[in-house]
Amino acid sequence: MKAYYHLPGLFEFYGLYQVFLPLFREHREYFYEWCEIGSVYGAPADCLWGGGRVGFGDERPENVAALLREYGISARLTFSNSLLREEHLSDRKCNALCALFEKNGHVPNGVIICSDLLLRYLQKHYPGFYFVSSTTKVLTEFGQLEDELNRAEYRYVVPDFRLNKAYDRLNALSESQKRKVEFLCNECCWFACPARKECYENVSRKNLGENCADHICVSPDAEKGYRFSRAMKNPGFIGLEAIQQIYLPNGFSHFKIEGRSLGSAVILEFLLYYMTKPEYQLTVREEIYLDSSLDLF
Repeated sequence: MKAYYHLPGLFEFYGLYQVFLPLFREHREYFYEWCEIGSVYGAPADCLWGGGRVGFGDERPENVAALLREYGISARLTFSNSLLREEHLSDRKCNALCALFEKNGHVPNGVIICSDLLLRYLQKHYPGFYFVSSTTKVLTEFGQLEDELNRAEYRYVVPDFRLNKAYDRLNALSESQKRKVEFLCNECCWFACPARKECYENVSRKNLGENCADHICVSPDAEKGYRFSRAMKNPGFIGLEAIQQIYLPNGFSHFKIEGRSLGSAVILEFLLYYMTKPEYQLTVREEIYLDSSLDLF
């Protein structure tokens, strides 16, 4: 089996992928043979349907679509706003994005969704997409995950990261269910956080343009921000060896890397850790860092 990584920053890190994707294609020997890029996901700035993070990507959608089409990689629009209402469905910007990406090349593109209202709308108006059930639903009970996996409208389901190590129950899933699970690997959020859903709802309100206070993170380490080294110590972290030795042999092949709100230098570290052979990591890092068109920090 191969591991398919779903990478962050479709619009946010266009410049990085503009350099990385040619490197991945032309020097495949730098990267593990058992891994592929399953998709790149994200949303542009000021995106009403956006969720999970407040988007800041400002690259022209036509350029993004052309890049993913050229390399035959699935693009996923992150439309995981959980608080959408009927009047939001007519948003011109989001509909234009759907029209552009629905049939962009020979590789199917997807939409990451939290709202059933939006799901029904997209199924009707843009049936060319596949759909991904978002981790922003915060499905922390295993029975909830099983119910979501049984929904035919979703090709993939991203469970809450706190279910990542529920090995006995995960391994008992059917083969068809296992093929739909997409694990969030590198979450840095406090494992015991009681307010994860409220945090995502706050982002949804901001994307809708509502005047609301910032969500106050209750994590004991909130002031430190994201650190990959700290994420590696999270009980829900899925590392390289676990993917090779536990998840792939048990029939799981889809892995989501978070990081849309981080800097491209941090995203590069994810690409090095999860995809690049150790003996070529410096080579890849130099190829990226020495490209004068990139602003990595």
